[in-house]
Amino acid sequence: QVQLVDSGGGLVQAGGSMRLSCVASGRTYSNYAMGWFRQGTGKEREFVAAISWNGGRTHYADSVKARFTISRDYAKSTVDLQMNSLKPEDTAVYYCAAGRSPYGGPAPDGDEYAVWGQGTQVTVSA
Repeated sequence: QVQLVDSGGGLVQAGGSMRLSCVASGRTYSNYAMGWFRQGTGKEREFVAAISWNGGRTHYADSVKARFTISRDYAKSTVDLQMNSLKPEDTAVYYCAAGRSPYGGPAPDGDEYAVWGQGTQVTVSA
């Protein structure tokens, strides 16, 4: 059974940067797409970014495009989310997720992901 552990959240001022990391274990990490989602207080979970199983394709929500970058390190079994130019509306709990089926693309639909991290809080102050 795969496990995902998110880390890197915290408090940052608007305009600042933060890097989230997710470590995968227990499954062939390299065969699965990985994604980041977030959920603000009182809001539904929303897609943030995803990367295909081979790292060749990425997909971003319009709200974070050009500010956030998703990447993966196969040697470390990690997927990172570099967040720049942060805004107060980026405040949320961020979750990484592993694809449901092998050799998948960077899907924005949460139903395409089978395993989720525990989440890490990101707070952006105005």
